[in-house]
Amino acid sequence: MLSGERKEGGSPRFGKLHLPVGLWINSPRKQLAKLGRRWPSAASVKSSSSDTGSRSSEPPPPPPHVELRRVGAVKAAGGASGSRAKRISQLFRGSGTGAAGSGGAGGPGTPGAQRWASEKKLPELAAGVAPEPPLPPRALAPPGVLKIFGAGLASGANYKSVLATARSTARELVAEALERYGLAGGAGPGDAAGVGGGEWRAEHLRVLGDAERPLLVQELWRARPGWARRFELRGREEARRLEQEAFGAADAEGTGAPSWRTQKNRSRAASGGAALASPGPGSGSGTPAGSGGKERSENLSLRRSVSELSLQGRRRRQQERRQQALSMAPGAADAQVGPSDPGDFDQLTQCLIQAPTNRPYFLLLQGYQDAQDFVVYVMTREQHVFGRGGPSSSRGGSPALYVDTFLTAPDILPRHCTVRAGPEPPAMVRPSRGAPVTHNGCLLLREAELHPGDLLGLGEHFLFMYKDPRAGGSGPARPPWLPARPGATPPGPGWAFSCRLCGRGLQERGEALAAYLDGREPVLRFRPREEEALLGEIVRAAASGVGDLPPLGPATLLALCVQHSARELELGHLPRLLGRLARLIKEAVWEKIKEIGDRQPENHPEGVPEVPLTPEAVSMELRPLMLWMANTTELLSFVQEKVLEMEKEADQEGLSSDPQLCNDLELCDEALALLDEVIMCTFQQSVYYLTKTLYSTLPALLDSNPFTAGAELPGPGAELEAMPPGLRPTLGVFQAALELTGQCELHPDLVSQTFGYLFFFSNASLLNSLMERGQGRPFYQWSRAVQIRTNLDLVLDWLQGAGLGDIATEFFRKLSIAVNLLCVPRTSLLKASWSSLRTDYPTLTPAQLHHLLSHYQLGPGRGSPPAWDPPPAERDAVDTGDIFESFSSHPPLILPLGSSRLRLTGPVTDDSLHRELRRLRRLLWDLEQQELPANHRHGPPVATPP
Repeated sequence: MLSGERKEGGSPRFGKLHLPVGLWINSPRKQLAKLGRRWPSAASVKSSSSDTGSRSSEPPPPPPHVELRRVGAVKAAGGASGSRAKRISQLFRGSGTGAAGSGGAGGPGTPGAQRWASEKKLPELAAGVAPEPPLPPRALAPPGVLKIFGAGLASGANYKSVLATARSTARELVAEALERYGLAGGAGPGDAAGVGGGEWRAEHLRVLGDAERPLLVQELWRARPGWARRFELRGREEARRLEQEAFGAADAEGTGAPSWRTQKNRSRAASGGAALASPGPGSGSGTPAGSGGKERSENLSLRRSVSELSLQGRRRRQQERRQQALSMAPGAADAQVGPSDPGDFDQLTQCLIQAPTNRPYFLLLQGYQDAQDFVVYVMTREQHVFGRGGPSSSRGGSPALYVDTFLTAPDILPRHCTVRAGPEPPAMVRPSRGAPVTHNGCLLLREAELHPGDLLGLGEHFLFMYKDPRAGGSGPARPPWLPARPGATPPGPGWAFSCRLCGRGLQERGEALAAYLDGREPVLRFRPREEEALLGEIVRAAASGVGDLPPLGPATLLALCVQHSARELELGHLPRLLGRLARLIKEAVWEKIKEIGDRQPENHPEGVPEVPLTPEAVSMELRPLMLWMANTTELLSFVQEKVLEMEKEADQEGLSSDPQLCNDLELCDEALALLDEVIMCTFQQSVYYLTKTLYSTLPALLDSNPFTAGAELPGPGAELEAMPPGLRPTLGVFQAALELTGQCELHPDLVSQTFGYLFFFSNASLLNSLMERGQGRPFYQWSRAVQIRTNLDLVLDWLQGAGLGDIATEFFRKLSIAVNLLCVPRTSLLKASWSSLRTDYPTLTPAQLHHLLSHYQLGPGRGSPPAWDPPPAERDAVDTGDIFESFSSHPPLILPLGSSRLRLTGPVTDDSLHRELRRLRRLLWDLEQQELPANHRHGPPVATPP
């Protein structure tokens, strides 16, 4: 098969290899025909070239003629029958001037040298190879502009434009692009295919060889409709890794792999010149004797490219699968299937699918269109999204939602279902809003665990089985959707009422129901139609005080309702439940406030004597309000956690701008605002009645004398009965408030703010009384100030023992400073000046300081010294300033932040709460039974004793 016009002397490069040029031809027609059946050609290239000439003075032969044709043109020119073997062989048929076929692989009229003019390896074999003949007129057209995208290597410009012709190699274009980017080597060209429009998203990547010609690749293999292709610069390591992952995914997916990957292998073989298989006997191509065969095999390995190795590996795997298919086919031992029916081999190969071993996947059990559905869907990401795709429903014109698996059934939503499978089991499945999804035959409304072997139904057509080979043997021995006792004898007449899916009989279901009704698990299941009755019963029982529920029992029961709605019911149910719950609590609190107000002495009819409020009476009246404040605070924190979880899940799924989600969040905000209002109202009413009681007891701190005859001052931490009689009423109110907050388990932050407001009121009330009493009669004198200071110290010591010392010291600071000024000995006070007193007592305003000094009792007939007069700069502040404290400057109420103190995990240990939980469960059972016909109703099951 050597060309008849081979030049004398031979090629120096080929002479060094001691191998004739003709032996590089490795494309017999028989194997080309087989290859053509597997790889249909999209275009054909007719190449005519002469053999490589020697370095002589002869002018180089004319360049080969490269012509791009369509398939139809090839058929017309050759007059062939249109077989794929005919078209694919045109890629490798030379058109030199050698003698007509003389018994070679080619027929009459074909050149004698059946060689493959490689464009990838020949320039690397010898520098002395004659230059290639000139390209045809189409290839000699002026150079065009080729965009090379390099966003993965450098920031700034998205792409660089380079001039390219049909003869420009990838190595030359990459060097020019890297120079434009200002980068060194280490990058390789990649042929990427993806989806454009809006934002580019690459789906496939193939590494180009250094000698491949991008313009020819772009001309011969175009992207399919709806897709686009471009050339990118990527790091060599990254490009190789992405390509290996793509091949690995293709092997794992089997027949489910996209058809573009097969096209990718074809393009690599055609543009780079991959070698074909070795010719068989009788192909017309001989092998030299001696060591020629060994040298030929070694030289062939030099010409192997990455594309060739990939194709050979794929052909080897296909051959193994064919053999496996034949071994598994019925009658394989008797039937002899020869090479005359390769189409049967391909069909059998496609039926053998090897599932991946390192990634979770879904096995299709029922689909919508057999021609388009795959059998295996592999999870390539930790989060896998099923859907129909299409434009996003969010506002603002955002790009389309990302979907991993496209399903074409009409009842599939654009984003139907999301599965998250991390490194550790179990996986989680979450349906989108309004998406029909079933899990093991049951309707799925919220997120649930997904275990290997579970059935996942999407819409009315698709049914998948979830598999995770990473779990190994840790999955359940039997799928949960199989009957519990397959093949067992039906257990008597009760089989008519048994559950066909799970295999439970009537007796088993009764036992399970009894275990739920009497169990201690913190679970409260209900249907949406029973929600109003359940919430009303919980709020009514809490408002009436019936039973012996723990202080935070109502909040715990209501939180169980919220948790059930968030986990089991549809996505839009939780906002509606929160709104109804908040309104019920607000109405109950408002009714309680009106009842307390109607019982106050000022609202009694005329002629009824007013009874002064005692700390015990106030504590009894405020207990319902304090309980609602404590329960609403914990419930508010719990609801905020659920709303934040809902927002986080929406952000993860890319639905943060969904109109329905925004509407749900608005409803949740309204419910949270109502709960805030309840807390504010109960706090305001509680401190109002406590300060109303304090108002009548505080004056005794200014008037009582702790130094009574025979009385001994108590020490720190003394009991209330050991305190002086004038201080007991005030301390009694503080003690009643402290006991009430402890009994109601009020949040510690609200306890601190409650006493902070009480101490603020006490400080302002006592200071205003002190300022007022100094105007009418002699009051500002050292002896009276010592009594007030002693009473104040005894109160602060008692509060310190109760754990409220820091708060009391902060809020009683101004009163303490005013009393300290009056306790200064008269001789020392006369030596002080205005400026020194302003420095020592900065908390007092100029008006308050001037008022205390001007009314200080220095003795009969003695006035204030001139040193106490304020300077002219502060005269206006003294004259216009107010000496009284304002009650409107109280500290604001700050709701507690952080997690809720409710514990909804583990068994219920409180017996009273367990009894109430059992009562509510049986109430729901009765409501469910009332909807059934009379002959279908059952009484509450009785738990079997252990």
